[in-house]
Amino acid sequence: MSVNSPLGAMRGAGFELRTPALETRAASQSRLGLLALAGILVTGLLVAISAAGTDKLLPSTVNAGVGAVGLQGSFGTPGINLGGLGLTVVIAAMLVSYLMAVRAAGRLSPLLVLGTIAALHALMLLAPPLFSTDVFSYQFYGRIGQIYHANAYLAGPSALHLDPLYYYVGSKWISVPTVYGPVFTALSYPLAPLSIPTDVFVYKAIAAVSSLAVVALVWNAARLRGINPVKASVLVGLNPLVVVYGVGGGHNDLLMLVPMLIAVVLLLQRRGRLGAGAIVAGVGVKVTAGLLLPFALAGARGPLLSTRRRDLLIGAGIAAALLAIFTVILFGAGPLHLPATIEKVQNKGSNWQSVPGFIGTRLGFGAVGHPASLILGGLFALVLAWLLWRVWRDKLDWIAGAGWAALALLVSAASLLPWYIAWLMPLAALGRDRVLWKASLVLTGVMVCFQLFAYIPHGSAVGL
Repeated sequence: MSVNSPLGAMRGAGFELRTPALETRAASQSRLGLLALAGILVTGLLVAISAAGTDKLLPSTVNAGVGAVGLQGSFGTPGINLGGLGLTVVIAAMLVSYLMAVRAAGRLSPLLVLGTIAALHALMLLAPPLFSTDVFSYQFYGRIGQIYHANAYLAGPSALHLDPLYYYVGSKWISVPTVYGPVFTALSYPLAPLSIPTDVFVYKAIAAVSSLAVVALVWNAARLRGINPVKASVLVGLNPLVVVYGVGGGHNDLLMLVPMLIAVVLLLQRRGRLGAGAIVAGVGVKVTAGLLLPFALAGARGPLLSTRRRDLLIGAGIAAALLAIFTVILFGAGPLHLPATIEKVQNKGSNWQSVPGFIGTRLGFGAVGHPASLILGGLFALVLAWLLWRVWRDKLDWIAGAGWAALALLVSAASLLPWYIAWLMPLAALGRDRVLWKASLVLTGVMVCFQLFAYIPHGSAVGL
């Protein structure tokens, strides 16, 4: 159509032509979105009210009935048991509803989307602790320092096996010192004297508030980036792995994301020193946040390039020095053991839901799993270097580069847990890269399918 024609002139002036076909499509998208939001809320409600009676929704130590008084959540025990097949259908329906909501997000009311996000978070907060025993490990590391005056970076729960909380800690973590940053470990100290059910609720509340803060930060950053904030918020705030597994399990990955996303907003506002400091604060919760810093440095742009990179280094250096002083005062030299502890957990903690673990156990290749893990680790290092080079040469946006690095890290990880998807989703939402956006949805689907194998009767034995 010629720009000199009346229709072309209208489009050039910013007018959108409203044809009957377009209006029909828009109405269809709106109905699809409303149906998707309803599906997410219904499936979320089913998970929340049935969790106390559905074995596969509860952590193994709570499911075993080890003094689970007070851990049934705010909905109590209504006697609903979804069973493996029922849970499979509910989680699959939630995934489909989420994908539909992402597709139709552009036609949805911002208020309706934010209300749905808040309601889903509230449901997961009021449910019992879901799937993972990590929330009990958080409590125990706090008790090691606050009550027993030992160093959580040097001793695991097995050193204090007479503590009543010991029986709730997952078997994988019984002898493992903390793998978390000093800021989070220090946060666990004042919570240590609380009762076990109260502590669980507090950690879940921290996760829920953190996740909602992440959505708010993504919304703000999306506006700064010229991205539809509704679409970005739906991608992050309604993701089943983030909300059901992350918030439902009370995981500290969501707390880590808050300073990381604050850093993104600050860097978009050209406040480099504060932004770099916020990244270091995220490392104080969990070291994964540090992945963002090299991309921020490589992606610094503008006429004052050297000044901006210098500001990032100064901000990171000051924050790292303050974090080091804080760490030494509270934990002495204990955190120096953290890298070795993390490596030990990764080496012995391979699970079949990871790509290397699935290759080694569920596809019947046996010993191939460990070499696959090494190969994927080497490929991750190469991919990381290549992504940084592309960002440095201004061939790739720095947030998209960090997002691709997070995706590569998840694919190559020997131990891949469902709530780790939270590392990727905010970066995918803000990266202005449609391929990364789609890849994040594909990985979400793959990770949900991994979980569904465990819910289907005999499904976890596939390939054995």
